[in-house]
Amino acid sequence: MSSRRFVFLDPDGTSGGGWLHVVVQANTGVFYQQQYGGTACRQGQAEGFLVPLSAPDELDALRDLFETGFRGAGTWNHTWSDDERARLRGIIGTVRYWACDGTTEEPHGLRLDESRIQEADEAWVPVITPDGPGILMWFNSD
Repeated sequence: MSSRRFVFLDPDGTSGGGWLHVVVQANTGVFYQQQYGGTACRQGQAEGFLVPLSAPDELDALRDLFETGFRGAGTWNHTWSDDERARLRGIIGTVRYWACDGTTEEPHGLRLDESRIQEADEAWVPVITPDGPGILMWFNSD
């Protein structure tokens, strides 16, 4: 029996679109799969643990950036301008991630993982959390 498990986030697209999660990358044997990239409909997966986030304003800003700014067509192989990168960095930095050491919980802003900026796309953005690298995911617009 395999110890690997696969979880497809919102496989039939009926979630309503109001969710925002980060998969913190770790060797867990659990792989979260996601359709991303707008109408490009790319398929990705990240191994780790899922952390639900509550950031409705930031989700709206991310959707505006990718769905309006990039017209929902994805950003695969896109060369990010300084302004686009700064806008994405600013949005990501205001998303709160609550880290807990077992006794104390504290909010921290996520950070855009600029070393992996080429992976950034609609509904799939590499980030740094207090618990390590991750992928920020939300409902894909296609």
